[in-house]
Amino acid sequence: MTTASVEHTVPGSAPDFDRCYRALQARDARFDGQFFVTVRTTGIYCRPSCPAQTPRPHNVAFVLTAAAAQQQGYRACRRCAPDAVPGSPLWNVNADMSARAMRLIADGVVEREGVGGLAARLKYSPRHLNRVLTDHLGAGPLALARAHRATNARVLIQCTTLPMSDVAFAAGFASIRQFNDTIRAVFGLTPTELRRLRSGRDRPHPEAPSAPGSVSLRLPFRAPYRWTWMRWFLSAHAAAGVETVIDDADAPLGWRFRRVINLPHGSAIAEIEPHDDHVGVVLSRLDMRDLGAAVNRLRRLLDLDADITAAAETLADDPTLRPVVETAPGLRVPGSLDPGETIIRTMLGQQVSLAAARHQIDRLVDALGEALPDGATSGADRVPKAFPTSAAIAAAGREVLRGPRRRIDAVIGVAEALAEGRVEPHAGVDASDLRAQLIELPGIGPWTADIVTMRVTGDPDVLLANDLVVARAAADLGLDLRDTHHWAPWRSYATMHLWRYRLAGAGEDV
Repeated sequence: MTTASVEHTVPGSAPDFDRCYRALQARDARFDGQFFVTVRTTGIYCRPSCPAQTPRPHNVAFVLTAAAAQQQGYRACRRCAPDAVPGSPLWNVNADMSARAMRLIADGVVEREGVGGLAARLKYSPRHLNRVLTDHLGAGPLALARAHRATNARVLIQCTTLPMSDVAFAAGFASIRQFNDTIRAVFGLTPTELRRLRSGRDRPHPEAPSAPGSVSLRLPFRAPYRWTWMRWFLSAHAAAGVETVIDDADAPLGWRFRRVINLPHGSAIAEIEPHDDHVGVVLSRLDMRDLGAAVNRLRRLLDLDADITAAAETLADDPTLRPVVETAPGLRVPGSLDPGETIIRTMLGQQVSLAAARHQIDRLVDALGEALPDGATSGADRVPKAFPTSAAIAAAGREVLRGPRRRIDAVIGVAEALAEGRVEPHAGVDASDLRAQLIELPGIGPWTADIVTMRVTGDPDVLLANDLVVARAAADLGLDLRDTHHWAPWRSYATMHLWRYRLAGAGEDV
């Protein structure tokens, strides 16, 4: 089963019962997060790879979201922890309103702005939004947000030593009573019992940061993952002070990545340590209300929710592309932590080398980035800084940027549009709408619009046909980029494979 084959039968149901049941029988972890299993005889819901005895077909049903299972009265399985799974790739593959709403709910928009704010971002009325989500996903926006809060609460309960009252409000609950009732309903345990139940891998490590605002997490993904590619991308585009790749012989894969993240309630520092089967993350200086947003944005940056098997199978059907795909299993599409930052940085990279773009970006950060206090360092004894806001670039960018006046005017103009809200890029915007908005801005051409759209929305089907590296790779292989319909809906991944192929030919370790 691939995400491209989804069909809805009843509200909130997963596609094709027989295929889902075969995945359940095989305990196939590739489908964890793509659907959930509800078991009538036990009243619990599980991930497909749950190690428990496989229930009989007439006792199970399959739903697309944990919220749908919870709406039907099921509680989470304590054995397989179904909320601790990769997210569904459907929310990127599909461009409908339900998928875009799920991206924003995962970012905590309902907690911060309410259902009205979510509906406004999607350009629909709250009533229509509730009706569509209930029909498609089996739960309305409040129930979907409630499931999201429950997951955030479980992480805080099991991965920190925060008092339960602090956990409740940090996870987005309006009251202690609401928090207690939700935890009991979802997990069948009180918050204190849930903390006692935590496994050794979730228990805070004695050497893990214990300061306020610090938490250590494990982020799952669907294997395989080509970490050499992501390491190259992060290192090649790193902005001094904002992010750095750190060589570390003691790390499982020999390196770590540290990054300052702009979040709704302030900046935090994320330190990422890749493993073969998960990503270790230590968040520090974090306002705990931003936990869900931080996790969601890091998952999108690293493309942890990709249906990588489906992408590889589709692209490998092209006999010319197959050798390129098979030599780099698990290749991901780097996402975006901050849409405005991604737009500005991509504009500064237009028609110049990576080194030249980084020089301009470093100047912006050095002059306009806000330094994090308390003497923290981001590597190489450098005080970490948040990437400058659009308002800061609009106000003072002309004094910092160097180069052709027309280019600087274009960057400042886009920064002003972002600061004034005339362009509103976010994970829930329709990819074609975002591209159209960007193309209308002076100084943004098709290449910039396409790469920003791909990274900000997570659209897996953007082909960067105008990219020079991609075009040269296609010429080397004899591929016609005008005829790529058979790569759909995974042309973003084809783009990454062509990039990697050309860079590997130039001697890069990717």
